[in-house]
Amino acid sequence: MTPFADLVDRALELMVVPSFTRIGYEVRSRLDHWTPVGGYEAGGRVVVITGATSGLGLATARALVADDATVEIVARDPAKAASVCDELRDEGPGEVGFVVADTGDLDAVRHVADELGRRHGKIDVLIHNAGALDKEYAASAQGIERTVASQVVGPFLLTGLLLPLLRATPRSRVLWVSSGGMYSQPLSVAALEMGPEGYDGTVAYARAKRAQVTLAEMWAEYLAPDQIAVHAMHPGWADTPGVRRSLPTFRRVTGPLLRSPAQGADTLVWLAADDGEPLDTTGKFWLDRRARTIHRTSATRRSDAADERRRLWDWCLERSGFTDGARERHLTDPPLGTHGA
Repeated sequence: MTPFADLVDRALELMVVPSFTRIGYEVRSRLDHWTPVGGYEAGGRVVVITGATSGLGLATARALVADDATVEIVARDPAKAASVCDELRDEGPGEVGFVVADTGDLDAVRHVADELGRRHGKIDVLIHNAGALDKEYAASAQGIERTVASQVVGPFLLTGLLLPLLRATPRSRVLWVSSGGMYSQPLSVAALEMGPEGYDGTVAYARAKRAQVTLAEMWAEYLAPDQIAVHAMHPGWADTPGVRRSLPTFRRVTGPLLRSPAQGADTLVWLAADDGEPLDTTGKFWLDRRARTIHRTSATRRSDAADERRRLWDWCLERSGFTDGARERHLTDPPLGTHGA
C-alpha cells in the first residue's frame, strides 16, 4: 500500500457511494495490487459457509472450491443445496458437501454441529453468511424474532458448538458477513429483538448486523488464547438475489453501480484464504481488504459501552443456552474490548 493509495482510499471512504459500489472495488484492487482470489492454495482446508446457495455465499464457495478447499454448505433447501454442490464439483478441484438447516432454528444448529463433527476432525474456517432482510415479522421455532435468530443467536451458538473443531487446527478463523447498513444503528440489546407491532425489516436487519460486528470483536478477544482469528466484513453494495428481493427500489436506482457477487465476496475470500494480515490480526471490520472503523457517528460510538456489550453477550448466552466446557469461565466473563471503536 502506497501513500497515494491510502489517500485515495480515505477519499473514497468519506463518500459512501463510491466506496460501497463497484467504483471502490475497482479502484482499490488496482491501487493495492490485490492477489486474485483464485491464486490461493487452500488444499486440505475445511471451510463451513452458511447461506451459500446464492449471492455472496455462493461466490465465496465457488472461489474456495477453485482454490481446492473442502467446502461444507449449510442451507435450508436440500434440493437447491444439492444442485449447487453438483455445480461446484464441476467447476473446481475442491470437495463440496452440505448440511440442511435453518440457522435461526437452534435445534437445527445443534444438528449441523453434530453432523460436521462426524464428517471432519477439524474446521479451518467458519463463515457466518446466512441471513435475509425480511419485510414481515416472523419468529423462529424457539420464539425468537427471525432476523435476530438467524443472524445473531444461531451464529453465536454455532460458533460455540464448533469450537472443538476450530481448536483442533492451527490458526483457524471465524468470519462474519455484516452490512454497511449497521452504521445506521446503535448497539442496543433492549431494541435488538423487534416485535410484530411496528416491525421494520430494514431496521431489524441493521440492528442484527451491528450486533454481529460487536460479537465478532468479543469472540476475537475470547478466542485469542486459542490463536483463532475472528473478523467481520461488509461487502459494499452488491447485486445479489437478496437485494433484488428485499430492496428493489434501491437496486433500480443504484443498479449500474452495484458490485457483482464475486466483487462483494472478494474480501471474504481473502479473509478465509490469505495467511498474511487476516491471521496476523483479529477482531477487525473489513471492506475491500482494509480494516475500517465500526462507527461513523458519535451516537453509535456512545452506545458501544462495556455494559451494553456485557448485556449482549449475556443475552446471547441465555437465548442460545451455550456454555464452553473447555474453559473454566464458561463464557460467563465476557471480553469487553472495543477494538474497532
